[in-house]
Amino acid sequence: MSKYSTDKSQEAGTERVFETRDGLKLVADTWGDPNDQPILFAHGGGQTRHAWGNTARALGGDGWYAVSIDQRGHGDSAWAPDGNYRFDVFAEDLIDVAAAFTQPPIAVGASLGGGSALIAEGEKMANTNKGVFSALILVDITPRVEEKGVNRIVSFMTANIEHGFGSLDEAADSIAEYLPHRPRPKDLTGLAKNLRLGDDGRYRWHWDPRFVSDREKNYQNKRVERMNKAAKQLELPTLLVRGGQSDLVSLAAAEEFRALVPHANFVDVSGAGHMVAGDRNDAFTQAVIDFLNTL
Repeated sequence: MSKYSTDKSQEAGTERVFETRDGLKLVADTWGDPNDQPILFAHGGGQTRHAWGNTARALGGDGWYAVSIDQRGHGDSAWAPDGNYRFDVFAEDLIDVAAAFTQPPIAVGASLGGGSALIAEGEKMANTNKGVFSALILVDITPRVEEKGVNRIVSFMTANIEHGFGSLDEAADSIAEYLPHRPRPKDLTGLAKNLRLGDDGRYRWHWDPRFVSDREKNYQNKRVERMNKAAKQLELPTLLVRGGQSDLVSLAAAEEFRALVPHANFVDVSGAGHMVAGDRNDAFTQAVIDFLNTL
């Protein structure tokens, strides 16, 4: 396929709802023809389905069926009644969503979404000798991550978890401090999609606070060993996209992953931090397109 379309006629996308095995409703935006090859986008922890910038919309206009979901506990999707936000359930959710398509989707996962997709694919292969996806794109996530980067993310997520923000400008100031390399947006319409307005008139991030309180279960519990084992099972086409300035995934960690998955392609996006799609969306989209063109 050629360079992605710049037609914005489907910018808003079409909403679609998926249901998990435990009955949770997951909300998604979709672009393109449902009969085309599906591409499933799974965002990082604390983000929403809007985190991909124009990437999903662009692919939907270029002959793919792009589906960007809000993962459980995030955005407009349901919160887990039991507060369970372990990798297991996120991986199971992706398996359930993938099963709703007529053909195995290509998975694009950032951070939490990528780790969950890796576990879903690798462990399904190990247990059944049949995978979940037709290809896998991991966005700034590898089995080993830098604890300093993890702590910085968690600190940002928990800083205003209780009292929230008095205005969108306050939230924008917080993001600008967290992402000093990214220009502060003048139009805060996009930011509003990632916040919910409470009855007290304050804005809070659009995810279940219990997701952060469950952090020890998410990031510990032999996570590295488990993801390493899953990576060794990968047989499908795989791409690792790293933010060139990422403080979560080091070049050494990327090389460790490539040793586990020798057939994997690798792209290092200069000028991007951990949130690659948000920092350098055009470069990220083109990296995804270039990989898709090899399939």
